[in-house]
Amino acid sequence: MTSHIMPTYARLPVTFERGEGVWLWDSRGDRYLDALSGIAVCGLGHCHPAVSRAIADQARILVHTSNLYSIPKQEELAKTLSRLSSLDSVFFCNSGTEANEAAIKIARLYGHRRDIALPQIVVMQNSFHGRTMGSLSATGNPAVREGFAPLVEGFLTIPFDDIDALHQVATEHEDVVAVLAEPILGEGGIRIPSTQYLSQVREICDQNNWLLMLDEVQTGMGRTGKFLAYQHSGILPDVCTLAKAMANGLPIGACLARNKAAEVLTPGTHGSTFGGNPLACSAALAVIETLESENLLSRATRTGNYLLNQFSKKLDANPAVKDIRGQGLMIGIELNRPCKEIVMLALEQRLLISVQAENTIRLLPPLTIDDEQTELMISTTCLVIDQFTGTGPR
Repeated sequence: MTSHIMPTYARLPVTFERGEGVWLWDSRGDRYLDALSGIAVCGLGHCHPAVSRAIADQARILVHTSNLYSIPKQEELAKTLSRLSSLDSVFFCNSGTEANEAAIKIARLYGHRRDIALPQIVVMQNSFHGRTMGSLSATGNPAVREGFAPLVEGFLTIPFDDIDALHQVATEHEDVVAVLAEPILGEGGIRIPSTQYLSQVREICDQNNWLLMLDEVQTGMGRTGKFLAYQHSGILPDVCTLAKAMANGLPIGACLARNKAAEVLTPGTHGSTFGGNPLACSAALAVIETLESENLLSRATRTGNYLLNQFSKKLDANPAVKDIRGQGLMIGIELNRPCKEIVMLALEQRLLISVQAENTIRLLPPLTIDDEQTELMISTTCLVIDQFTGTGPR
């Protein structure tokens, strides 16, 4: 059968027709445990009743008007996000890459208003910020950038979790205006920085009058056990970007800012036709209400700690397992070899996972996963790792 879809994805040989919680059912009726949450999007699991109800209720009333007019649901969501983030204001868009584009524009305009002709933004190796030209240029993965030159100028790339490299930038460059970083590298293989890293970056930014901009597209919305991952470090960024799990599958993104960064964008400097429409905002409000009412942040911490403990025990004897790391329900199992084939092995066992950075299995289960489902995810993941590495069934 000829497909009229551009081949931008190497799709797996499965078609899903419905979902509920951690489960997806394919066109043959087989059930799969989604340990990837639609790539960190369905944080409440598939078709959560509260979100489905909010979408249906709002769709019957009003879907879209545009940002030429005030939108009460948008105002309510912005107020809620400000309360949870301790930041001041929000720009709404439709995706993580758009949120990061907004952050980049804030940094550029901030620099120009300081009379810096060619403002530079410091970004990290192995980072991922999106696929539009600005966010792609900020992405520190050469394979993702390959073929798209000329890229957007104005980015300085340094190693992640290397505070000395950032100090060197501060010494050698007078045109830097911001640092853009993920609190945890997601696509880069679930790389967790040292405990003091973010607070040290914050200090350097303060010393040099730079903006600290954190990409929480994957780590935000409770994924790491805090509403936002930077809250583990006790700091506040100047800019924070969100998307993915905000509306549990409905497209929405947000760029949050405070103080001087919140004052940069003015009428005519940025915009979004669909951003923050009543439908998406209603879904996002239902997500946040569920996170809080069901105490899912503490559950993410508890389940995440259990996963790390159990994987360490069960995979301890496997010499191919190089490292097991994570925070909350963001888990990486690094092998000593490339392992992309393991995704297909897992699919055959009705488990959905991904592999990042060639050799790291990424697990991003829904925050609503229960104890029995957690045990199944552990046992099946260990089974396919043993299969792949040739250590036999456990």
